[in-house]
Amino acid sequence: MKTKFYKYIVLAFISLTLFSCNEEEALAPQSQAEFTPSATTVAINESIQFTNNSQNATAYKWSFGDGTTSKQVSPKKSYGETGKFLVSLVSTGSGGSTISNVEITVTSLSSFIVENEEDLKATVPVQFASTSLGADSFSWSFGDSGSSTSAAENPTFAYPNAGTFTVTLTTSNANGENTFTKQITIADAPVNPGDLYYIALNDDFIRKLNLGASGTTTDILDIAGKGGIGMAYDNVNNKIYFSDFDTYPNGKIWRMNKDGSNLENIVSNIGDPYAIALNITAGKILWVDDDGNVSKANLDGSNQEIGFLNIPGAQWRAISLDVENNKMYAYDVNAENLYQANLDGTNASIIVSGVYGYAILVDTVNDKIYFDDQNSDELKIANLDGSNMQTVSTKATRIYGMQIDYQVNKLYWSGRDTGELYRADLDGSNSEVLQTGIASPRGIALIK
Repeated sequence: MKTKFYKYIVLAFISLTLFSCNEEEALAPQSQAEFTPSATTVAINESIQFTNNSQNATAYKWSFGDGTTSKQVSPKKSYGETGKFLVSLVSTGSGGSTISNVEITVTSLSSFIVENEEDLKATVPVQFASTSLGADSFSWSFGDSGSSTSAAENPTFAYPNAGTFTVTLTTSNANGENTFTKQITIADAPVNPGDLYYIALNDDFIRKLNLGASGTTTDILDIAGKGGIGMAYDNVNNKIYFSDFDTYPNGKIWRMNKDGSNLENIVSNIGDPYAIALNITAGKILWVDDDGNVSKANLDGSNQEIGFLNIPGAQWRAISLDVENNKMYAYDVNAENLYQANLDGTNASIIVSGVYGYAILVDTVNDKIYFDDQNSDELKIANLDGSNMQTVSTKATRIYGMQIDYQVNKLYWSGRDTGELYRADLDGSNSEVLQTGIASPRGIALIK
C-alpha cells in the first residue's frame, strides 16, 4: 500500500510541474518593435541616429531600405543617394517577433567653395563653385544690399563694396531641398593703376603706358603736323586735350576721346601754345603762350578770352590751377619767375624768382607746388606761397608733364632729355623709371 501511495504522490508532482511549465510558456510577453530616428528628412551623407525603443526583445535586425542591414541595438546610418527609404526594425524576444517601419527622405546635399577665399576684393568677380550632391537645381543668394541671386550651378558675382556677406545656396530635387550658408569677407577694391598717356613729340604720337601688370605701350593718335607739349584730361567728360605749336602763330588746341577718336580742333591761331590746364567745375580750359598771354575758353573752345592775364615780355611755359583756393600758377622762362594769380587773372605776383622750367603741378591735398627748375636741373617742391623749397629729384632733364595719383600717393613726371617716364613717392623717395627710349616725352595725363 505504501508503494502505491508513493507512486501516486510522484505522479501528482510530475503533473503539477508540467502544468506550471506550460502555463509559463503560454504567458511569455510579446516583444514590441519601436524606434525613433533623429530626423526623417536628411541630406546625402548626413548621419541619422536610430534610437531603439523596443520592449521585451533580445535580438534586433534593421533593414535600411537601400540593401544594407544591421544587428546593432541603436545604429547610425547615412545615405549616399537621394530618395525615399523604408527603414524596418524586427525585434525578437521569447514571446516572438514584431516589426516597426519609418520612411526616411534623403534630399540633395548643398555645399560650395569660394575660389581664392582669402583674397576677395570689391569689384573683382568672386567665383563660387558648387560641391553639392544630388542636386537638380540651384538657388544662390549673395547677401549684398541689392539682394542679388543666381540660378547657375557655379556663378560669379562682384561685390561693389567691401564688407562681410552671408552667401546662401539652396539646392533641390524631387525629394526636397537643402540649404548651406557661408560668410565671406570682401576687402576694399584694388587700386586701378590706370594708364599714363604721354606725348612723344619727336615720334609724332600720343601714346599710353599701362601702369598695371602688362606694362604695354599703345599708340593712341598720330600727331604728325600737330606737334605740341601740353596735355590735360577731363575726367568728367572723358576727353583729352593737347596743345599744338607746330606752326607759329597758328597754334591750336585739340580735343579727343581717350581712344584717339573724335578729334576736334577747338581753338586756333594761338602764338605758340604751351601748357594747358582744365577747370572742370567752371567748364573752362586755360593755356599759356609765347606772347605773354594766359588765355581761357569754354571746354568746347567757345567764348575765348585771349590774354585775360598778360605780362609783357613773358614767355609762358607752364600753368597749373588751384581751384579750391581760386589760384593759378604760371612759369615765365624769359625773366625766370614763377607767378601766382587769382583765377580771373588779378593780383599776379612773383612767388619764386630766379627759376625757370617747363612744368608746374599744384598739390591741393598737401598744399604744395611742384616745379621744374632748369637752373639747378632739379625737380623741386615748395609751399603754395613758394616758401620752404626742397628738392624732389636731381635727374638732369627738362620736365613738361607732372601728375599725382592720390590713391597710392605717387608722383609721375616726364623727362624730355632722358627720354624717360618716372614715378616716385611724393617726397621723391622710391624713384623708379617706368619707360625708356621715348623720343622727347612732353605732357602727360594719368587716366584710370
